[in-house]
Amino acid sequence: MAHTFPELVIEGVLLAPFVTYLMMALVVIIVLRPLLHVVGFANMFSHARIAELSLYVTVLSLLMLLF
Repeated sequence: MAHTFPELVIEGVLLAPFVTYLMMALVVIIVLRPLLHVVGFANMFSHARIAELSLYVTVLSLLMLLF
């Protein structure tokens, strides 16, 4: 069976790219959330949750383009 996507094998377990993207998303959220809280990101916008979500999506899309 031929796959058209790059795969990642960790200790014999084949992982599809979406698993890698999920891990990247968790790392980005875990790292960015405290950082945004420290710099007062929520005070800059009237809808802080939507602004945070937009920032997460932007960072993840840039990471997917780079890697």
